[in-house]
Amino acid sequence: MSTATQAPRKPRIALMGEFSAGKSTLSNLLMGSRPLPEKVTATRLSPVWMSHGTHAPFSVDVEGNTQEVSLDHLEDIPVEETMCIRLFLECDILDVCDLIDFPGISDPNMSSEVWERMLPEVDAVIWLTHATQAWRQSEAAVWDAMPDAVRENSTLLITRFDKLTTEKDRLRVFKRVKRETQGQFAATFPISLLQALEAGEDYDLWDASGAGPFVEHLIEAIDKLSKLAARTELPLYNIPNGTPVPQPVSAPVAPRRVKRPLNDDAPKRERPTAEQAQAAGLPPGSGGSTS
Repeated sequence: MSTATQAPRKPRIALMGEFSAGKSTLSNLLMGSRPLPEKVTATRLSPVWMSHGTHAPFSVDVEGNTQEVSLDHLEDIPVEETMCIRLFLECDILDVCDLIDFPGISDPNMSSEVWERMLPEVDAVIWLTHATQAWRQSEAAVWDAMPDAVRENSTLLITRFDKLTTEKDRLRVFKRVKRETQGQFAATFPISLLQALEAGEDYDLWDASGAGPFVEHLIEAIDKLSKLAARTELPLYNIPNGTPVPQPVSAPVAPRRVKRPLNDDAPKRERPTAEQAQAAGLPPGSGGSTS
């Protein structure tokens, strides 16, 4: 009797943070386009789980039942009764991982159960915190409840960093957040997502916005998670022991915006100069830093 080959298990990376931290902008940046219709706001939805493919979108309710849905009527789906909305798109980043866009954790009009029940599906998190009010107590409280296996593979983005207008403020916020989150993230990056979107093919501005160092780290993190998933002795957080071992990803595929060689022998771009970083509002030498 023939045995069907199981598809490789891709890492599942959640986009999380408080309301208006920049999750939708980050999703646009990573995927090269807006995954949801213009009028749809992800903060009003249940978690949106995006995978590579051409399947029709569907919702999954809290009992596990599925129902095909229309992209034009996503906001009609009752959040209290829905586990997640599944979307399938053809873009480079989804070749190597799934992205799960969570609603804002601090929305007073939405029960925390709406997103808490999806946490067991998450392998790593990109947490976005707004620079002008970075790492609020409410964020720290949610993060404290995360499993260690998730936290050690997660990334913290300090978004809207260009809103801090003085070098003193930028250094102060960056150092404070690093101090308060020490040991809780694999890496921390200050970033201006809008500047990254506006950079076009200008790689100096792309790197100076903070996006270059962050995406370089993200590619490495996805590769690491893919290899962890391929080891029976080191399963991802939510893969039960005994799950068939998928083949490891041999080389990560860069998000569509990043046109960089995947050959290790290829020359790498230089990091932005101190002057370029300062012009973009980044602390000198702080393109990315590990916790």
